[in-house]
Amino acid sequence: MEIVASSFLALVVVVALLIKGPYHGLWLFFVVTPFGAAAAINLPAAGGASILVVDLAALTLFAIVAAYTGGLSMIAGSMRYGQPGFWLLLLTLFAIVATLLFPTIFRGETEVFSISRKANESGIVSIPLRPSSGNITQLFRLFLGVAAFYATVTVFRLRPDAQKVLAAIAIATGVNAFLGWLDVATYAVGMPELLEPIRSANYAMLYDVRMVGLKRMIGGFPEASSFGYYSLGLFGFWLQFWIATPRSRLAAVMLALTAVAVLRSTSSAAYVSLVVFLVMFGLIAVVSGLRANVQRRGATITLFGIIVVWVVGILLFAAYEFLVPVTDFLERALFNKMSGNSGVERMSWNTQAFQNFLDTKAMGAGLGSVRASSWFVATLASLGAIGTLLFVIFILSILTQGEGRRGTDMRSAVIQSLRAGCLAFLISAMLTSATPDLGLTFFAFAGLAAGLARGAVIERRSVNKPDLKLTGRNNKRGNSGLRPKQTQTQPVFADNLAKS
Repeated sequence: MEIVASSFLALVVVVALLIKGPYHGLWLFFVVTPFGAAAAINLPAAGGASILVVDLAALTLFAIVAAYTGGLSMIAGSMRYGQPGFWLLLLTLFAIVATLLFPTIFRGETEVFSISRKANESGIVSIPLRPSSGNITQLFRLFLGVAAFYATVTVFRLRPDAQKVLAAIAIATGVNAFLGWLDVATYAVGMPELLEPIRSANYAMLYDVRMVGLKRMIGGFPEASSFGYYSLGLFGFWLQFWIATPRSRLAAVMLALTAVAVLRSTSSAAYVSLVVFLVMFGLIAVVSGLRANVQRRGATITLFGIIVVWVVGILLFAAYEFLVPVTDFLERALFNKMSGNSGVERMSWNTQAFQNFLDTKAMGAGLGSVRASSWFVATLASLGAIGTLLFVIFILSILTQGEGRRGTDMRSAVIQSLRAGCLAFLISAMLTSATPDLGLTFFAFAGLAAGLARGAVIERRSVNKPDLKLTGRNNKRGNSGLRPKQTQTQPVFADNLAKS
């Protein structure tokens, strides 16, 4: 185990979470999500794998929730049939079986582009399928996402406070923007080493890459594409929140910060994902409007967006035709990307990954066995048809979960914004992700959306439920008529959350 400079940051966050608790300390978890290159510890014995600061924060968050009196039963309550947590539980169980057994069952039956570190010493190479350290590493990554989901969904199912969620994501957005511009500034003055304490993970740190003379912004991440991926998720959240709360200055400022971060990353993956997300977002808004009367603001924004896209498209075309710097930038960032060596290599990963799916009889080769360049293809190759179906059902359950009687309050705005952020993450991963892992922030967004939505339903039921008169036997025993779990476990757990 190797202690690094950012280990101190991890220690501070863990201690602070233990003091504040999972409810009041949610912002502590989110504040370290932009530190995507900061390791809590490095593990040379495990092939040089790194446990990041945010990884340790997610585990701490889950451990605190589980340690409360009644915590485990409340976590189990988040796995109830029909809820998103139920589908995630099935997905996790299948992933464990697939990852531990399938690389051995299908050993040598297909060639894979391995993501194991041992294979990566000489670059990505094609090797026969076999168990590797990558299987354990990627299974651990899934466990981290699952831990983040169940911790957040459980806490905010019992205390569905949207303001806490909003504040936490706003802090994360500000930190991400600050780290992004700090990265650019330190490089501009010739002192990029100032950020080395938060670039301590065993990743290739591509902080000195330029595109057409422009330094690529990576912030607290190891490369521009991962910075763009994280920023796009935040952009999706703030775009929806800005639409839902037209008078919010916070939404306008945060939307501007995230939009600049995505554009300044100069990541072609982020650019394409941004365009696809905006198109999908607009289509969803139109379809939703067809099912219900479109509000005046929504219609205005949609019309304005179409006009802006049209005008920007014309300006970009003119600039591409007549301005050499713009031509060079767009050629390198977008148009020549797929025809270059990188694009050809990534397409070959997808082709081989789909062949792995076929060679394993549609069962998958297990997490960590396959490298692809699309989340869907990577999930098919890793978890097969069954695992992919469970993953898709889980995501759909997050995006479509009911909130009871839909309103225009703050909580509904935050829930819809969290779902928009999840959609942005998913679209970006569909285009570029090498593995089925959607990231801790995605699972945290999903958990918060599911928790707030379920909490809203529970609150409305309790408000609308008529008081029952206690008579005879129940009255003598002081029994309120509620089930044991509701009278004992849930109040104790909620009281603990309130104290924290």
